[in-house]
Amino acid sequence: MASLSIVIPAFNEQQRLPSTLDSILQYLRQGEWTAIEALVVDDGSTDGTAAVVAEWRERRPEIRLLSNPGNRGKGYSVRQGMLNAKGDWVLFTDADLSAPIEELAKLMEAVRRQGADVAIGSRALDRSLIGVHQSVFREQAGRVFNLAVRLLTGLPFWDTQCGFKLFSSEAAKAVFKKARLDRFGFDVEALFLARKLGFCVVEAPVRWDHVEGTKVSMFRDSLDMFLDLLRVRWNQLRGYYR
Repeated sequence: MASLSIVIPAFNEQQRLPSTLDSILQYLRQGEWTAIEALVVDDGSTDGTAAVVAEWRERRPEIRLLSNPGNRGKGYSVRQGMLNAKGDWVLFTDADLSAPIEELAKLMEAVRRQGADVAIGSRALDRSLIGVHQSVFREQAGRVFNLAVRLLTGLPFWDTQCGFKLFSSEAAKAVFKKARLDRFGFDVEALFLARKLGFCVVEAPVRWDHVEGTKVSMFRDSLDMFLDLLRVRWNQLRGYYR
């Protein structure tokens, strides 16, 4: 049996965190893990996010809080969580649980079946599993971005941006030590690095529901994500990923 860490990047998630932590801990109590920890990485929140986590930790010591020095971005937050995680396996998931925590079983099945080091949740492999869709504009923009990912990085995956990814501890440490991107393009960089470092990465279909309250701006952040694809190529050419 193995131990598990769950990394939850959080920016102004005071309202959603209690139900998220409750769902995670209830599910994992019934699971196969020898030890569990949930790491909430507070990305400079201006609400009561840190206080919520501190209150939960008083009752549930398996919950940990990491605090960024100000608002540094989702990529920075995930990187800090992955590098500080103690489990044999490390899952990072969005604070809204748009992919329900129960879908972790599918990722574990995928890594066991294929002997993989990394499993990524995918909305694209089976769209019938999407309960609540994003707007048509966001879905089409996602397809365009995925095409750009495949062209610019050579990654073969159909959905790099689903916030539900499982890494072995070895893969997590190796990948995120080399990662450099702080914002929303970090998923692509992490997968690019995983394959470059020789880790086996598999994609598995998961249930997913769009949850209102996304922090991603369709215009500002989408442009930055496209620029991040170029940054990945530039970092590779400059030898930063050696």
